[in-house]
Amino acid sequence: MSAPATGSPTTREEAGRTVVAELRRAGIGDVDDSGLARALYSSDASLYRVLPRAVVRPRHPDEIVATLEVCRSLGVPLTARGAGTSIAGNAVGTGVVLDTSRHLDRVRAVDQEAGTATVDPGVVQAALQTAARPHGLRFGPDPSTHNRCTVGGMIGNNACGSRALGYGRTSDNVVALDVVTGSGTRLTVGPGTGPRDGVLADLHRLVAAELATIRTEFGRFGRQVSGYSLEHLLPERGFDVARALVGSEGTLAVVLGATVRLVTDAPVRGLVVLGYPTMADAADATPGLLPHEPTAVEGLDSRMVQRLRDVPAAVVPELPRGEGWLVVELTGETVAEVVAKARGVLADAGALDSLVVTDPAEAAAIWRIREDGAGLAARTSDGHPAHAGWEDAAVPVERLGAYLRDFDALLDQHGLQCVPYGHFGDGCVHGRIDFPFGSGGDRGRGAYRAFVEDAARLVAGYGGSLSGEHGDGRARSELLPHMYSPAALSLFERVKGLFDPADVLNPGVLVRPAPLDEDVRMAAAPALRKGLALAYRHDDGDFSAAVHRCTGVGKCRADLQSSGGVMCPSWPATREEKDTTRGRARVLQEMLAPGGPVTDWRSPEVHAALDLCLSCKGCSRDCPTGVDMATYKAEVLHQSYKRRLRPISHYTLGRLPFWADLAARAPRLVNAVLTSRLGGRLAKWGAGMDQRREVPPFAPRTFRQQWADRPAHGEGGVGGQAVALWVDSFTDHFAPEVAVAAARVLTDAGYRVEVPGADTCCGLTWITTGQLDAARGILGGTVRALAPLAAAGVPVVGIEPSCTAVLRSEALELVGGPEAEQVAAATRTLAELLAATPGWTPPSLDGLEIVAQPHCHHASVLGWSADAKLLEQAGARVTRLGGCCGLAGNWGVERGHHDVSVAVAEQQLLPAVRDLAPDAVVLADGFSCRTQLDQLAGRRGRHLAELLAERLP
Repeated sequence: MSAPATGSPTTREEAGRTVVAELRRAGIGDVDDSGLARALYSSDASLYRVLPRAVVRPRHPDEIVATLEVCRSLGVPLTARGAGTSIAGNAVGTGVVLDTSRHLDRVRAVDQEAGTATVDPGVVQAALQTAARPHGLRFGPDPSTHNRCTVGGMIGNNACGSRALGYGRTSDNVVALDVVTGSGTRLTVGPGTGPRDGVLADLHRLVAAELATIRTEFGRFGRQVSGYSLEHLLPERGFDVARALVGSEGTLAVVLGATVRLVTDAPVRGLVVLGYPTMADAADATPGLLPHEPTAVEGLDSRMVQRLRDVPAAVVPELPRGEGWLVVELTGETVAEVVAKARGVLADAGALDSLVVTDPAEAAAIWRIREDGAGLAARTSDGHPAHAGWEDAAVPVERLGAYLRDFDALLDQHGLQCVPYGHFGDGCVHGRIDFPFGSGGDRGRGAYRAFVEDAARLVAGYGGSLSGEHGDGRARSELLPHMYSPAALSLFERVKGLFDPADVLNPGVLVRPAPLDEDVRMAAAPALRKGLALAYRHDDGDFSAAVHRCTGVGKCRADLQSSGGVMCPSWPATREEKDTTRGRARVLQEMLAPGGPVTDWRSPEVHAALDLCLSCKGCSRDCPTGVDMATYKAEVLHQSYKRRLRPISHYTLGRLPFWADLAARAPRLVNAVLTSRLGGRLAKWGAGMDQRREVPPFAPRTFRQQWADRPAHGEGGVGGQAVALWVDSFTDHFAPEVAVAAARVLTDAGYRVEVPGADTCCGLTWITTGQLDAARGILGGTVRALAPLAAAGVPVVGIEPSCTAVLRSEALELVGGPEAEQVAAATRTLAELLAATPGWTPPSLDGLEIVAQPHCHHASVLGWSADAKLLEQAGARVTRLGGCCGLAGNWGVERGHHDVSVAVAEQQLLPAVRDLAPDAVVLADGFSCRTQLDQLAGRRGRHLAELLAERLP
């Protein structure tokens, strides 16, 4: 039975207003029924779209109890949600969605002696690990989403992760739970919780009457996660109610707090990577490796790795020969002990090729492939979208190879593709499948239902489980009769009746399930190909397909900056879902969906979600599904303001190169006006700038003016291979010394420097403000000017990373055609060209301490690996920062953005430079980064060209 969301739209709106009013009357502060909130929480990481009536973000466990009481009194469904990374559709609902991740996110205590931690339900698993690490402890289960999933969510799904082989499932690591049942009873339960009056006594009697069913159908193997885990209630298992509630997906009770078991972490970890001809061959080898007591045995498919190689600027570690790999993790007290264990694994592996990894950084790079699996597998080898829905089935590990072969045959039978990967040591297989949801009508839903029903029969025939760790949710609850007997299913209903008699908690999941093909998000998404300004080359020209790249896995909610990532800078600054890449994608998806609160390009919900997008393009690399929110934002702004009056900043900051050309006629006068108190205030007000910002001074003479006046055969050099030094508007008007330095370095490297004409602007500021028709004309002229050089084999070297990235990316989307492709292929960063120059060696930077802030577009579109290698070869000591400087071109100077801009800078950049030695260098190729450094830290950033030129003989 579906959730009780019936009646006309007017009736539903009135009911929504009623529940919000009652929640506020009950003293709950953070209640949101706005169209923006409903859009943000309409989906999780699953296929499903279900609009809630309201979102509650409780600040105290008592607010959870009060929320439930209001929902019970009004008959409104309540769905608990952590980080929203659930793949089965178990974190969406038609009533109130309860988000514990916003406020209930603390580790309350760590008891080193007992080896336990007491936590809020919304604490992120990685935060728990951070709190436990100083005590030499860790929480065992660690899903691939460990840096954003919540412990409450892990309890809801009985999450396992890669190391469950060594540390067990979440249910194996829960000591006690503080919960409130669907009937409103608050309980603290743990092992041996004795029967009392009420629900526990009734549960004890029910179990006693059904021992035969429970003993024969439940707990048959480690990854049997589907349904309720009633085996924990057996008398020989101590009637452990806490462990039995783990995996109940919020249908029986809501977690208010938890005490979890911690374990001692091994001091040394290493990997053995084994290559096999196929994934099935890798699965066949898995049982023989388990006697070596690995903490993890993970399966990787070559198609998934290839997807990562196709991501621009991605760095992919080398793997052994093969089409399928096992990643085997071993632990020990010393590296020698791990290496000795690895030799034993190699002897029993029967692999084509192998690799032993003991370097933590190299191991982390391999683990990142596995952790991004859900996103990387979201595209087939031919670029079609692949979906969750049959995500994490599990079979006994000794039957895994045979199951995979039959599963491949079933895919062929249905004409579908899937990239399998997963926890092979536990027999759990993940995969995304290219169900034809975008084909229109009911075909996609019909193909989906036909396949998953056959797949359910297949896995049940192997004695397996429909779910091995994500839960059943909306995706698999309807399929439980394939796995369980009528007696077991009846037992589920009776347990549900004891804990939640009114069916308030997450209705439609596990008991009385909603149809698995109802409310499928992609099936309701119409194509949008007409009237667009950008090409969306990787999505067949379809804006809808582009925004639906977001599968909701939520990597944008993680702390990526510490590992050199960029996505998503505004999220750590605000901790608001609307400021994640996923949140923005959800709002855009709602804009395209029928019957929702977000109606068109100009909807306030769309602009509220996109306002704090810095257009940094971090998501284009860091998001495993390839979401490019900067591009989508440009399209939204273009469509919203087409033939309409724009914000003043679009005419000023958005056309900065035009105004800079005018200022170049009298730069000293312009600077004098801008630095005067009245003139500066008026200019900033008129430009839409924050008054706390300063306008960078215009150079007395532009680089092009200096270049035109240079002596014959001056800095350009004579002879040698020609190189086009493409000078952008920012460098030309504000930092000509950088271009001078670049010309000197190129000349010293043996090149003959040519500077293309003054009209070769990339149009970046027009692009970021959505003035795409004008940007196409400007950028098209630049492409036409550079194309003859590219066709002649002349490299085009950019100086400003953001502008250089335009030639490599936006030129293909806005202009397109053979000339744009030639220019993109010819465009290089300075480091890329120097690295490919025969015989060139960098000047010595021995002993120089460098803190490097790669520009966001440099890291995400161009790739910073050539720069890192060059600096290493030169002998510098480099600390690379992640994240964004926070200025991001015109964004950080616009009114309304200053505080968030500073907060973004405080994530990495400003703390790194505060205590830096005076003789250390802050390397920042981006003009925005150098401006932010100057204005917020009083520190001068240096461009790579300047650093190298200063040390030339």
